[in-house]
Amino acid sequence: MIERDDMTFTFAEYQRRLGELRARIAERRLDAVVVTDPENITYLTDYQTTGYSFFQALVIPLEKEPFMITRVLEESNIFARTWVELTRPYPDTGDAIQMLVDALREFGLADKRIGYERNSYFFPAYQQDCIHTTLKNAKLMDCFGIVEEGRICKSQEEIAIMRRAALATEAGMKAGIEICRPGVTENEIGAEIAAAMFRAGGETPAVMPYVTSGPRTMIGHATFEGRAVQPNEHVFLEVGGCYRRYHTAMMRTVILGELSDAMYQSQEVMKRALNEIHRVVQPGMTVSDVDNMVRNIIMDNQVGASLITRSGYSIGIAFPPSWDEGYIISLKQGNSAVLKPGMTFHMIPWMWGIEGNKTCGISDTIEITEDGCRSFFNLDRDFTVKALSTGQETTKLAIDLSNTPPAQEESKKAKSHAKQAEKAAS
Repeated sequence: MIERDDMTFTFAEYQRRLGELRARIAERRLDAVVVTDPENITYLTDYQTTGYSFFQALVIPLEKEPFMITRVLEESNIFARTWVELTRPYPDTGDAIQMLVDALREFGLADKRIGYERNSYFFPAYQQDCIHTTLKNAKLMDCFGIVEEGRICKSQEEIAIMRRAALATEAGMKAGIEICRPGVTENEIGAEIAAAMFRAGGETPAVMPYVTSGPRTMIGHATFEGRAVQPNEHVFLEVGGCYRRYHTAMMRTVILGELSDAMYQSQEVMKRALNEIHRVVQPGMTVSDVDNMVRNIIMDNQVGASLITRSGYSIGIAFPPSWDEGYIISLKQGNSAVLKPGMTFHMIPWMWGIEGNKTCGISDTIEITEDGCRSFFNLDRDFTVKALSTGQETTKLAIDLSNTPPAQEESKKAKSHAKQAEKAAS
């Protein structure tokens, strides 16, 4: 290992993570593990790149020096970011899996017990088959979760980094709320959120902000698509800020016009769920306990809404396509995992289908502490209600999206109607 002082965390922190992983490797009677999940590689080495669609692997022997297999271009990230000394890069014209096999042989692991992440998105079945058919003297075993066991409870150094991410999340959300008004497009709202996150020190998130308005709020995980927000509609915002690949996330809702009784009731139900989370959640509770508590509060509503998803999920290191660690642990019924200090969750007591056609959200990212939990944020949870100026209550706004053919047609129709109106007036 190269001892250096310019990584995201202290050198001692990476030594701790590696040491604890090796203890789990020994416990499973393995001689080495092959780590291919981008989040796990980052957790162990500080390595990161957007080029993880090309095969990459960190091999950690029980006793010998770790080494990495990367595309030649990505080897620069090893030198620039990590403590790793040994690399075996492959050219674009080369065979990545053959390079891995050759390296395992070179370092005396070809006939050993080797763990690998069988469910990794970036180690597909055909590549796993190549390893199995090539390393016939090795015993290859699924070791999914062996790194995640260390990731699930964040150290105080990690919590500090997540607080940096939270600054970006809040800055982005404030900017998004500020720009929301009739006539502004979802794209413009998304642009303001992104710009504010980056200005606040945030970095490229695993997912860009979710911005939907009016009837589009009923579409799950919809991205902004240029729709202009109309008077008397609401805007649903979900923002995930990122710093050094660590994320925090929050949902908020903006009302453009009068706050209806149904929307007010929805706001109060979600606030009650979040308040109860902060009052009750603590180490020792099971994941199922928390989910049942949140679900019972949300489902007890008079506006026809439901909680159709899990009530939360672990959050931390992430690369696209998602900012959550839900595959490690999600808050859902029947999960008996126990909460421990250092766990971090995005709590999402959101409401889908209010009065049949609206979705709203207020969410929080929390840290499980020694005696309870606390938020990463300070932003007010109430819906932001913006009164409309005179005349906007009944006026529908034209949508100008000249970069799309359907919008061009709508623009032509609008101009035609305007000309007809002028003739009629004259």
